Amino acid sequence: MATAVGQYRIGELASRVGLTDRTIRYYEELGLLESVKRLDGGVRVYTDDDVRRLKYIRKLKTLGLSLQEMLELENMYRRQRSNRTVLPRLMELLDAHLETLDGRLSELRGLREEIRSYKDHVAERLREEGGK
Repeated sequence: MATAVGQYRIGELASRVGLTDRTIRYYEELGLLESVKRLDGGVRVYTDDDVRRLKYIRKLKTLGLSLQEMLELENMYRRQRSNRTVLPRLMELLDAHLETLDGRLSELRGLREEIRSYKDHVAERLREEGGK
């Protein structure tokens, strides 16, 4: 059964956005993806809006937002039907993730130095052992 132009079955959608069928269904169950149209026989049909939505969800996930945070933003949008309250909250979430990331980077820089120092220590021991 063919779908109309701009309509995709779940497998086509999954390929287009780089997600699995299961992930898309899960996002739908959570409410991150609005209820999906179905053809006769119950086959899910997705639109270009769903493609954009899923790409946006992937982007937010890449930026470190949790599914719970995305759901919070989605619920805010559904209540207000405006980005006026959503975008400031998104900024807060992104700021928090930047702060967390900065802390992790600092820890990793410290670990890098510790590894280098210990490597130098081991190299010195090797030189001492070789000289005996």
